[in-house]
Amino acid sequence: MFWSKKAKPSLEGMELAEICQLEAELLYRSGKYHCAEAVLEVIRKHFSPQTPEAVVGTVSGFGGGSGAGCICGAVSGGTVAIGMVLQDKKTTTHLTRELHAWFKEKYGVTCCKIIRAKNPKGICPVLTGEVAGKIADMLGRK
Repeated sequence: MFWSKKAKPSLEGMELAEICQLEAELLYRSGKYHCAEAVLEVIRKHFSPQTPEAVVGTVSGFGGGSGAGCICGAVSGGTVAIGMVLQDKKTTTHLTRELHAWFKEKYGVTCCKIIRAKNPKGICPVLTGEVAGKIADMLGRK
């Protein structure tokens, strides 16, 4: 799909999970956020708006698999987002496991280097959106 930084897609009639998916992907594609930051910002905006935007900076080191290429930054940022919203250790742990299992089923691994090596070049914005959408879906059930 062709993406234009200037195009503003309509969110009318979309479910919250779809909106979060689209917004996270657009934030990533804007170049102002990487995977972890985009996921955390979208979840913060929709599920914890009282949390200061500055919290997004706390996950800046997670991009590119925490700089080492290991765990996907979108998954790492998503884990932080779940904890930020729920602030309940047991439920956060449960949803984090669910997120990891879902991601591994979809991509085979959670390792950034492997994902980027086995998928098309533009996979990161797409999976960033998918992670944000999945988290919104999970949080919507709670």
